[in-house]
Amino acid sequence: MSEYEIKSGTELRIAISGKSGCGNTTVSTLLSKKLGITLINYTFRQLAQEKGLTLEQVIQNAKTDDSYDKYVDTHQVELALKESCVLGSRLAIWMLKEADLKVYLFASDDLRASRIFNREGGDLQKIKEFTSMRDAEDTRRYKKLYDIDNNSYEDIADIVIDTSTSGPEGIVETILKELEKRGFLGKLS
Repeated sequence: MSEYEIKSGTELRIAISGKSGCGNTTVSTLLSKKLGITLINYTFRQLAQEKGLTLEQVIQNAKTDDSYDKYVDTHQVELALKESCVLGSRLAIWMLKEADLKVYLFASDDLRASRIFNREGGDLQKIKEFTSMRDAEDTRRYKKLYDIDNNSYEDIADIVIDTSTSGPEGIVETILKELEKRGFLGKLS
């Protein structure tokens, strides 16, 4: 149970972005539960499941077919505009212009790869290589499709959190305190 609540009559949209392995999904899920609002985390992974493809196949297809990115990006924004929510995605802070708070989660390449390894198993070196390829491919596509440089987030994000210094609960608490400071949340008595 949260000690915070969204101020009455207010809708709240929080955009959380970060590269794979930064804790984006974990933090977005925890925050949405604490606030009792919808989580929107529609990604290539969900699209792959829906289409019966592997994540690698979707990433490969997206290299030559812009419809994959455009569908994921527009679909999640459409969902986010319907209600109070936490939108967690690679481009959330850029795409959801209506977000009340834009949060960027950062972690080193090595830490991100080790988190992916712990979550999915496999070969750590191959995960590092795949993650590096995926980062480069994401950056190339975002620049081509939207003229967004996802490595340049400082001027877009309201807050940047280094996820190597705190666990998911601590990161969520930091976000809640920022929302309270900005007047979106009140403390429960």
